[in-house]
Amino acid sequence: MKSSVQAKRDTLNGLLFASPWILGFLTFVLYPLVASLYYSFCSYDAISPPHFIGLENYRIMLTQDPLFWRSLWNTLYMAIFGLPVSLAAALGIALLLNQRIRGISIYRTIYFLPSITPVVASSVLWMWLLNPQVGLINTSLHRLGISSPPAWLSDPNWAKPALILMGLWAVGGGMVIYLASLQDVPASLLEAASLDGAGRWAKFRHVTVPSISPVILFNLIMGLIGTFQYFTQAYVMTNGGPQDATMFYALHLFNRAFQDFEMGYASAMAWVLFVITLICAIVVFRTSARWVYYAGESS
Repeated sequence: MKSSVQAKRDTLNGLLFASPWILGFLTFVLYPLVASLYYSFCSYDAISPPHFIGLENYRIMLTQDPLFWRSLWNTLYMAIFGLPVSLAAALGIALLLNQRIRGISIYRTIYFLPSITPVVASSVLWMWLLNPQVGLINTSLHRLGISSPPAWLSDPNWAKPALILMGLWAVGGGMVIYLASLQDVPASLLEAASLDGAGRWAKFRHVTVPSISPVILFNLIMGLIGTFQYFTQAYVMTNGGPQDATMFYALHLFNRAFQDFEMGYASAMAWVLFVITLICAIVVFRTSARWVYYAGESS
C-alpha cells in the first residue's frame, strides 16, 4: 500500500515538473496542428468564423491556382539542384579544414561565421553583391573579361542560380557536422587502405564516405526540410520575382495567408507541403539502406 502511494506521488511530481513542456506542446504545437487541419477544409479569413467547404481548397489549389504549380516547381528546383550543391560544398570545405596545419582553427571559424549571420542581413548584403550594375560579383567578372555577365536577380533564368550561389556562402552549419564526422573516421581503416595501395580518391570513396554516410543522411534530411521551407531570402531579395521565378512554395503560402487573408487555403497548402516533405523523407530513408553504413553492422 505504501509503495502504491509513493508511486502515485512520484507520477504526480513527474507530471508537475513536465507540465510547462506539456502545456507548451498542447498550446503551441498540437492545437495549431489540429486547427490548421480543420481550417484546410474551411473558408476562413481570420476575421469571420470559419465556414466548412470540404475539399474545395484542395480542388482550387490543384486545378485553378497556376502559382501553386509554379511555386512547387521553384521549390523542387532548389531541392534538386541547390541542395546537392550545398551538401557537396559543405563536405568539400570540411575536407579542406580537416587538415593538421598551423592556424586551422582560425580558418574553421572564418568559414563558420557566415552561417550564424542573420538571414535578413546576409540577404541585404547579397542584394548588393549581385547587383548587375555596381555589384562586386559582376564588377569582378567585367575585370576578368566577361563583357555581359548575368543580371542575376533581375533575370528569370538566373534568379534561382543566384540564390543557390548565395546559399554556398552559409554552408558552415553542415560543414561543422561533416568536420566532426571526418575526425571520427577510423585511422586504422585509412592506414589499411594505404597499405593496400589505395590513393586519395580511393580512400575517400571506399573508406571516408561510408564512414560518414550517416551524417550525409542527416544533412540530406535536414537540408530537404529546410529547402521545402525556403522563404526569407526570396521574401527579402525578390519578393517572388522576376516573373515569379523565385515564387517559392512557402512564399506563396505566406502571401495567401497574410496578404490575401485566405487562411483556410493557406492551411491546405501547408498540409500539402507536409505530405510532400513526408513522402520525400520516407523515400530517402527507404533508399538509405543501400548506401548508409553504420559502424558495428554485420556485412
